[in-house]
Amino acid sequence: MMALQQKLKGRLLHNEPLAKYTAARLGGPADWLYVARESLDELAEVVQTAWQQGLPVRVLGGGANVLISERGVRGLVVINKVSAVAFDGLHVTAASGTALSTLAQRCQKRGLSGLEWAVSVPGTVGGAVVNNAGAHGGDMASVLVSALVATPSVQERYTNADLDYDYRYSALKARSDRRFLVLSAEFALQQDEPSAIADRMAQFVAHRKRTQPPGASLGSIFKNPSGDYAGRLIEAAGLKGYRIGDAQVSPLHANFFINRGHATASDYYALIQHVRKVVEEQFGVKLEMEVECVGQWD
Repeated sequence: MMALQQKLKGRLLHNEPLAKYTAARLGGPADWLYVARESLDELAEVVQTAWQQGLPVRVLGGGANVLISERGVRGLVVINKVSAVAFDGLHVTAASGTALSTLAQRCQKRGLSGLEWAVSVPGTVGGAVVNNAGAHGGDMASVLVSALVATPSVQERYTNADLDYDYRYSALKARSDRRFLVLSAEFALQQDEPSAIADRMAQFVAHRKRTQPPGASLGSIFKNPSGDYAGRLIEAAGLKGYRIGDAQVSPLHANFFINRGHATASDYYALIQHVRKVVEEQFGVKLEMEVECVGQWD
């Protein structure tokens, strides 16, 4: 870590609690934490240096869709806040730390359509590329041209075809190692009236407020099984409002679990496992997690 400590000086934090960096306000300490704000070049250099030194690296954007153990995360955790957007006709390129909602709003102002769905989705461009994030009938696979990805020794461009997208799946997400880092993404959009785009975005935001709980949440806990909805199955199992500790199945939308204020990551994990068990027992459907568990777990 000496090289990184010298390079980053006081910006490399030791034993830093991660709860404040995650959407559900959960998580123990990272051995080392680096908040990337300066540039993609510095971000890539820091992460590649850590890999070359054999240090495990975990990159977080908005901290959604991840459940971090209160026992913490070994190695280096990177919070990616490098945000930049560049326009070239109908094409737009965004740095991986750019918030999806910010990207959608900037495209709307230029009359560029295709990312309206992203206005109501938490998280950043980098995580969305890896997870094929989507909502309201749209997703990354429908608009992404390519992504620039750093590996331990090089930077390479992945096309849409290379990413082999499927529902909440990509070739990057399927990799057994985590030694990759999305740096930026290019999108191909369509021209439309800014007012028409704004109207669609307002409808999506209103729908989210009607159907999804406010406050500290991980986002959708489970993927929708083929031909059905995870939330419907959980509700049909009688689990709406069910609690373990201060983690609760939302009374508003059963595929969202909320932190009522004092939940632990262990509460959340136990609630996830209980819901999966009950749904499988009642309906024979084994729900697949959309949320990823990060850190040390039993």
